[in-house]
Amino acid sequence: MKMRLHALFLPGTLSLAAAATTSSSKIPSPDANGKYWLNTTHLSLAFIPYGASITNLILADRHGKPLDIVAGYDNATAYTLDTAHPHFGSVPGRYANRIRNSSFTLFPDLEGGEEGEEAITYHVTPNENPTPSHPQGVDTLHGGPDGWDYRNFSVIAYTNSSITFSIVDPDGKEGFPGEVISYITYTVSGNKWDINMVAIATTKKTPIMLSSHTYWNLDGFELEDALGHELWMPFAGMRVAVDGILIPTGDLQNNERGGVNDFWSRPKKIGESFEKGEKGLEGNCGTNCTGYDNCYLNTLRSSPSSSASDWRQPSQMIARLSSPHSGIKLEVYSDQDAFQMYSCNQQKGDVPLKWTQGTDERRTIPKYGCVVLEVQDWIDGINHPEWGRTKKQVFVPGGDPYVLQASYVFGVVDE
Repeated sequence: MKMRLHALFLPGTLSLAAAATTSSSKIPSPDANGKYWLNTTHLSLAFIPYGASITNLILADRHGKPLDIVAGYDNATAYTLDTAHPHFGSVPGRYANRIRNSSFTLFPDLEGGEEGEEAITYHVTPNENPTPSHPQGVDTLHGGPDGWDYRNFSVIAYTNSSITFSIVDPDGKEGFPGEVISYITYTVSGNKWDINMVAIATTKKTPIMLSSHTYWNLDGFELEDALGHELWMPFAGMRVAVDGILIPTGDLQNNERGGVNDFWSRPKKIGESFEKGEKGLEGNCGTNCTGYDNCYLNTLRSSPSSSASDWRQPSQMIARLSSPHSGIKLEVYSDQDAFQMYSCNQQKGDVPLKWTQGTDERRTIPKYGCVVLEVQDWIDGINHPEWGRTKKQVFVPGGDPYVLQASYVFGVVDE
């Protein structure tokens, strides 16, 4: 197999005229491909305003070879042209993941309403699972057909190590009540990428749940698939039960030790259950789907009253993804209580790789060729008040803002 060359992408050595020192009142321009680069001596990351998306993340493998380990496109314009819209590296909003029946009910108080109070049901724009009677779809995915990651954010601050995007989501957009203002800040230091998302309800009570929808391949897409990646989610003792189109049923399921969804008791290859032909893998990600697209719950994490409750501590790592091929490992830390993992079951080999990725023989993303890791809250919690997620997902003017914090720490394991 002939490997593609990445000589121009040595971590920390990118020429970034756009990030040169300028007046603080003027935001530097992106590069020729519409990208804003952040750099440390270990990492080089690129972002675009469209969906506040990460487009590149480059670091050296165990042999010193630079690899670009996130899916995306070479040019920012390509994100607006792909009608499939795979949400590459974006911030889905204003409500990530799926909303059952494209509707939800909000009560006058945050506890689910009291006797005699009036509840308001909202209908948002559907965009998934169309049927003859519902040609637009029967549910809403990632905020609707014009959700946040279909729109350009504004760049309001940018240096060589940090960038902040902002968006104003109008009242009624995609059917959601009230205006929301959001700020997304990405910062890099050493071998770490920090994410800070803040969203503020300004006019009406409204649901808010965000995430980072990054597609990972720690081998730079040089191998046939990512099933050889090893995943460990030490706190993921349960998952949200879903129906055939991945809509939560309201049930919560235990991830049985040794079962298909057991990534908590020990690290294991994502493809281990494929290799063993284990019962339960088929249909695990919906009807006629074999693989993973599941919302895991961090139910084994220390309670907030514990001295170990600071999510930044090493003992609070919620996930570790690693590759025996490249030696690259990724540790995920977050203040969020759920974690969606998707094994790229729907990829068909028709999405091109960037020129910084793959080999001369491998130029597209194959089925199971990537892994999506999404820090977030319990999916569709707005339709399941019995879960007690209302205060985490419904926000009012003058109240606390929505906040998501996460850190991605990179390293290399020797052979």
